[in-house]
Amino acid sequence: MTQSPATPLPPPKERRRLREAASLTRAQLASRVGVTSETVRGWETGRSTPRGRKGEKYAKLLGSLGDEGAEGADSLGGEAEMTPPQDGAADSDDPEPAPGAVLSRRSARARRKTAAPDRKRPAAKDRGHGPVTVPDRSRTPVPHGHRVILTERPRTTPPRRPDDAIAALTPDQAFDALYAFCAPALVRQTYLLTGRRELARESVERAFQIAWQRWPEVARDRDPAGWVRAMAYECALSPWHRFRPRHRHPEPPPPDAFDRMLMDSLLELPPPYRRTLVLYDGVGLGLPETAAETEASTRAAVNRLAHAREAVAERLPELADPETLHWRLVELASVERLRAAKPSVVRKGGERRARFWTRAAIAFTIALIGTTALTVRTAPTRYEPPVPEGETVQGVPPRMAPGPLSESERELRAKLRKEEQKGPDRLRPQPW
Repeated sequence: MTQSPATPLPPPKERRRLREAASLTRAQLASRVGVTSETVRGWETGRSTPRGRKGEKYAKLLGSLGDEGAEGADSLGGEAEMTPPQDGAADSDDPEPAPGAVLSRRSARARRKTAAPDRKRPAAKDRGHGPVTVPDRSRTPVPHGHRVILTERPRTTPPRRPDDAIAALTPDQAFDALYAFCAPALVRQTYLLTGRRELARESVERAFQIAWQRWPEVARDRDPAGWVRAMAYECALSPWHRFRPRHRHPEPPPPDAFDRMLMDSLLELPPPYRRTLVLYDGVGLGLPETAAETEASTRAAVNRLAHAREAVAERLPELADPETLHWRLVELASVERLRAAKPSVVRKGGERRARFWTRAAIAFTIALIGTTALTVRTAPTRYEPPVPEGETVQGVPPRMAPGPLSESERELRAKLRKEEQKGPDRLRPQPW
């Protein structure tokens, strides 16, 4: 029989809030407790309950985080300064936290000392020179200051702002903030899906244009970044791109030979498998989130992920380790200099596109109404059977012109003319 921890545990949502308020990733918290990040995820979602010594240690750590957060709030006077997110700056081991606040330098130094990494990122010079042995990513804290390119979510949480500050944010400002927060990393993700730089930028811009057209729906969504990411993936993997003349000509491959082999391995995968691999091993989503975004069951997502890893490892055996595969995907996406357009340009482009299609629809409707009116005006009011075509009559001799009379014919004509008024056999009409 297991005993519950002596220190009372807060609810699952409060556990996650305390961790995010202390600017700790799941991997860092798991390393302190001595469990995996998946176990911490289960504790924070309520799917499992901490028990035993680990649970007691976890409860004490949460209590200390709550005390530190209260002291920090008193020292800062309850105010936190928001900073704009960097391009692609995020943590691959904790993809779910939202944008965060600026913490003091003293707390940052303390976290740097406590979160000493026990692994390093594989060096770029080791590519293609045999397998790289890396410990499990879920058990290792992320180095301080390290930037992961594929995820768009920083590892700190925003302070609770008052309702009047949130209401004062205009739709244009909210859209620009979401675009600046997600677009740089999203372009790199779509590049891994398509292998084309221009198509990746177009897909991201088109996704944000659709989001701007449906902004009330996107603004109320629980995960606006996930909404835009799903739309960008759909635009990037659309089968209609194959009919574009630009799509028929391949783009220059990555300069590194290992990167070219990895990109070819990704492009050989079916689109659902490729999307699942990028979401799970690249972005760092969990299996339930990956399955929901790919519109598949969790079991189907697991099978797709397993087959995709096997296909990549069959061609590149050094990527059999998921951790190594994750870093290779990050490096492949960060090699290319993929720049996203400015948010104001994308927003105005979406508005111009919407105006164009609105005017085109109005013009087509007017033309259809005019054509219908003209048809009603000129159409006959009664039925007129069509005139049948003429037929050729057979057996009629051809017409011939009269020729000169012979001598006997002339004599007969003269005789008939002379005896026209004479003779008893001449019949004449008689009046009544």
